[in-house]
Amino acid sequence: MHTIEQLRSGALAGFQRVGLSARLTEFPAEIFQLAESLEILDLSGNALRTLPDDLPRLHKLRILFCSDNQFTELPPVLGQCHKLQMIGFKANQIRSVPARSLPPLLRWLTLTDNQIEELPKEIGQCAHLQKLMLAGNRLRALPASLAGCHRLELLRIAANDFAVLPRWLLDLPQLSWLAFGGNPLGAELEATALAYSCTDVPFIPWPSLQLHELLGEGASGRIHRTTVSENGSTQTAAVKLFKGAMTSDGLPQSELAACLRAGRHRHLIAVRGRVGAHPQGSEGLVMDLVNPAFQTLAAPPSLESCTRDVYEPGRRFDLAAALRIARAIASVACHLHRQGVLHGDLYAHNTLHTAHGEATLGDFGAATLYSPEDVTLSESLQRVEARAFGCLLQELLERADAGNGSQAVVEDLQRLVSRCLSESPRKRPLFAETEALLGHAMAALEI
Repeated sequence: MHTIEQLRSGALAGFQRVGLSARLTEFPAEIFQLAESLEILDLSGNALRTLPDDLPRLHKLRILFCSDNQFTELPPVLGQCHKLQMIGFKANQIRSVPARSLPPLLRWLTLTDNQIEELPKEIGQCAHLQKLMLAGNRLRALPASLAGCHRLELLRIAANDFAVLPRWLLDLPQLSWLAFGGNPLGAELEATALAYSCTDVPFIPWPSLQLHELLGEGASGRIHRTTVSENGSTQTAAVKLFKGAMTSDGLPQSELAACLRAGRHRHLIAVRGRVGAHPQGSEGLVMDLVNPAFQTLAAPPSLESCTRDVYEPGRRFDLAAALRIARAIASVACHLHRQGVLHGDLYAHNTLHTAHGEATLGDFGAATLYSPEDVTLSESLQRVEARAFGCLLQELLERADAGNGSQAVVEDLQRLVSRCLSESPRKRPLFAETEALLGHAMAALEI
């Protein structure tokens, strides 16, 4: 973040990216002095209620963040910013989204944690829209016109008031990452998962846990290394303590329910128990400690890549290792769908792996429970997630070094990618078939 003093002194002249968080109540007029260079403006963490009518003077502005302010309406002036592609207004008090607030090149819209009850039908005209974040609002329905957003890949509608899921939604040609937990339509499933776990997953009393260093932190919680002392023995584990706040993916309670419903699988981090008797009433999970040999496969999407993960430049994989990773993720996805769990965030950045190709899928922050007995819904959700898997397999193959005699296998895998990425969801394979095909490829290479 920069300071208002830097802005006023001219020290930011020529900057392409500026961030100001100083409890501002008015848009600083000095920002217009940067009109010939400014592309990314972050005004999060202020007390703004409006934006100036002449905001389009910032004619190069592509990205605008105004989270944690006091807006009650998505500013209509945004629609006049013709290069604006990414808009973030998380955690305001927005109730109204005027049609004229949507700019023509909009790719990424974040309105998480507001008070929105309805979206304008004109959102269906946002032909470039790829990412739409709406968790934590008051939506009961989506405009049917959204079916026209054929480039939409990631949608978060968790923690709203949906009693039913629009079935047309699952026919969107590029939808890959979907989260809708924490709605009335799945409340009973989440409650059942939490209640059943009381007998299936033991509570581990808080006094039995000794927290050590922080291992990681995400939107939904913090993970510490911990020592568990029970029945005279001591073991090392990891504990995730949920923050209890709304995230861009949904509610921590939904994540907890999904983790418990998922059960055990060799490519999931095993849950040992739930945290009990926490002094502040916080929820938490005690899990196996991940071997430090496991590393994250890629970094999350950037502002530029929008929906696709970012790999280290020059990153390469042995074909055998890439196949092991892919089959592991297909196997765990198949398992999750049998349990009625949509992961919702099947990505390389949520995949831990070793150089040999061992892999573990993590982060259930976007997971959603559904009834696997509803075959039509179950298969439709699988085919949404199949596209996410297709993206992952494509990324692995693009970076895999194939040896002599493996070309036929690579061609088979590329055909599988094409099927997973089909713009007709019904043509995508279910995960049982995908896992089997990857097994055949490994056998052909004698892996």
